[in-house]
Amino acid sequence: MSELPGRYDSSDTLPALDAVEAAPIEVRKHRVGIGRIALGSVAISSLLFLSLPILVVVPISFSSASTLQFPPPGFSLRWYAEFFSDQRWMDDLQTSFIVALAASTLALVFGGAAAYGLVRGRFAGRPIAEANFILPIVLPGVITAVALYLVFAHVGLLGTLTALIIGHMVLGVPVVVLVMTVAFREFDVKLEQVAFTLGASTRVMLLRVLLPNVLPSIGAAWIFAFITSFDEVIVTLFVSGTYETVPKRMFNELVLQVNPTITAIASLLIGISILLLAISALLIRSKDQSKSA
Repeated sequence: MSELPGRYDSSDTLPALDAVEAAPIEVRKHRVGIGRIALGSVAISSLLFLSLPILVVVPISFSSASTLQFPPPGFSLRWYAEFFSDQRWMDDLQTSFIVALAASTLALVFGGAAAYGLVRGRFAGRPIAEANFILPIVLPGVITAVALYLVFAHVGLLGTLTALIIGHMVLGVPVVVLVMTVAFREFDVKLEQVAFTLGASTRVMLLRVLLPNVLPSIGAAWIFAFITSFDEVIVTLFVSGTYETVPKRMFNELVLQVNPTITAIASLLIGISILLLAISALLIRSKDQSKSA
């Protein structure tokens, strides 16, 4: 009996599948290489697009012009000199460092403890608790700022340095939880169990077994929390009262007038952030190298 036209024979191979299987290994590698080049090009283009403001602000900060002008007509350090010679900016810089140091340290303590409890704990509602710690990152900053404003106004802390530190700590805790959660999950829990088996107390296990092994992650988490606090402006505007930080004064100055000194301050903040991020990257890299060794 003759086969009907167009009938599929099981002995036949689908053309597309046959072509893929018959493709040489070199062709497949070539296609993968093209895909990686395309992906790399998109990533580099996105990075350059996001860096455009930096490429404009930093040169203007060294401009000799008395107004914002790009490209700058000449090189000068006048705006940096004006920043460091202004006592108001120096006082604001001191306040920013004090708040950032206190808030990042508190965020590291509370966020680290929360991350350890989320990783090692076994309790109902743990996913909900973990999501709750991440909410300040997900929600718009103004919502967090309004909530903190209402709470501090109710307890009588609004406009105090304590409220400012706590507000920045609330923003730093989610960052610490994200970093330390990964660190604790990567750390072998069997080492903790062995320490307890050998008679170590919880304090001894934490100080001599757990913390030394996750020290690079601790440093990276603290740096991220410090950067988050040092650059924060929305929560500061709501809860700081008469206290001034560098980002807050920058915001207020821009509302009144465009002062070229702002470009010098912005360049300094960018430099500090890049330096701290580089240090955190080195810490994470040292942790990976120690694990591979």
